[in-house]
Amino acid sequence: MAIKITDDCINCEACEPECPNNAIYAPEEMWKMSDGTNVANDTENEAGSDDFFYIATDKCTECIGFHEEPQCAAVCPVDCCVPDEDNVETEAELMTKKDVLHA
Repeated sequence: MAIKITDDCINCEACEPECPNNAIYAPEEMWKMSDGTNVANDTENEAGSDDFFYIATDKCTECIGFHEEPQCAAVCPVDCCVPDEDNVETEAELMTKKDVLHA
């Protein structure tokens, strides 16, 4: 399951540098699969939020293959990085996604 950032986010930016997949973006910032990955897709995608930081679900692997726990959640001072029930993936699916992003 991917992680999402709730509207409790205070835009402190603590989570952004911790993401090994560069899946966390600032409010209103467009995102690309190629940002910080080995995927050669420079298509800009719609920002996931206009008001607070957000996670590009297609790039989130819950830090599987990198860390024991999602690093965004570990560093968030207001606990607004939570599991996204709308995007459930198995550990095997998340590892496959990680391998694609960092092939």
